[in-house]
Amino acid sequence: MSKFRTLEISDPRFEANNLRHITIKSKNLKHRGDISVFVPPGENYKNLPIVLLLHGVYGSHWIWSQKTGIHLQMKSWIENKQVSPMIIVMPSDGLWGDGSGYLPHSNSDYEKWIAEDVIDATVELIPQASKTSKLFISGLSMGGFGALRIGVKYGHKFSGVSGLSSITQLSEMKAFIEEDLSLLKQNTIENESVFETIIKYKKHLPKFRFDCGISDSLLEGNRKLHKQLEEQNIPHIYKEYPGGHEWSYWEEHIKDTIYFFDNILNSENI
Repeated sequence: MSKFRTLEISDPRFEANNLRHITIKSKNLKHRGDISVFVPPGENYKNLPIVLLLHGVYGSHWIWSQKTGIHLQMKSWIENKQVSPMIIVMPSDGLWGDGSGYLPHSNSDYEKWIAEDVIDATVELIPQASKTSKLFISGLSMGGFGALRIGVKYGHKFSGVSGLSSITQLSEMKAFIEEDLSLLKQNTIENESVFETIIKYKKHLPKFRFDCGISDSLLEGNRKLHKQLEEQNIPHIYKEYPGGHEWSYWEEHIKDTIYFFDNILNSENI
């Protein structure tokens, strides 16, 4: 029996480049939500790892594929045996304002939409996925904020977490959205800070990394988070690369995240 009242998935006859598209009615959103999914070509794949890939402000489920060609990159990397086959799941953030922050709101829970509904829909509708599939989560900018927070908070689900050019404090959203930031204010401090989330759940942390461009307006926040984690002796990987808060950076450096996840898979299979 389905966990969703309504759900639609694209017809394979009309799909292109191994991309599928899903729309479900979510109890957490209280409306419909969209998901794009890259499924590696191959008839016999089962229990493939699932990578949730979160977008930033202004975007939606299609933007990772149509701005970075991540589905084409994944197909090439898999065919060349650079990485293990993985399913890439790209949901919308719920489409509140300029960006929901992937946070609980008064009327909709955009965090549980990601942590529960998107995973359940993938397992239900994608035959190559299952309840035993390894889970990973990543994202850029606001999506990095969502991925780092949700990945750590639900660390019992996720084997690895990564953020690109991440917002690290809710207050940084102010520079990107026109909505009053008070509408995103949370009841608990860990929902407004990646560092506070990590501190709260530090006894059960998944492996995690984050990176940022040296010309990025969010660089100082990422450096501060790195320093805070070092001071607390919390294991993590932090990298800086040339580039700014831009699609060319994310198109190039998403490979670091995918390789990181692949290394985790390989270490678990030894």
